[in-house]
Amino acid sequence: MRLICPLCGPRDLREFTYLGDARLMDRPDPEAGLQAFHDYLHMRNNPAGQHWELWQHTQGCGAWLRVLRCTQTHRIERVLLAREPVV
Repeated sequence: MRLICPLCGPRDLREFTYLGDARLMDRPDPEAGLQAFHDYLHMRNNPAGQHWELWQHTQGCGAWLRVLRCTQTHRIERVLLAREPVV
């Protein structure tokens, strides 16, 4: 599998580290309460199909990436820098 780093171009998957569900970037507000933090820390989806994930180009430029990947086929649909909004 290959990922296309927006800064470095196409690279082998071994250059990247999987960091989990991209929803982890959306932390609850400090005033949200204990249940919101419990859900954030412990409740995970295990979707079948397209799913936004966080990856880091650890053996390259170090960029954090948002990757839209199909969990059934492993096909990469889209790669963005993590700081870019998903449109």
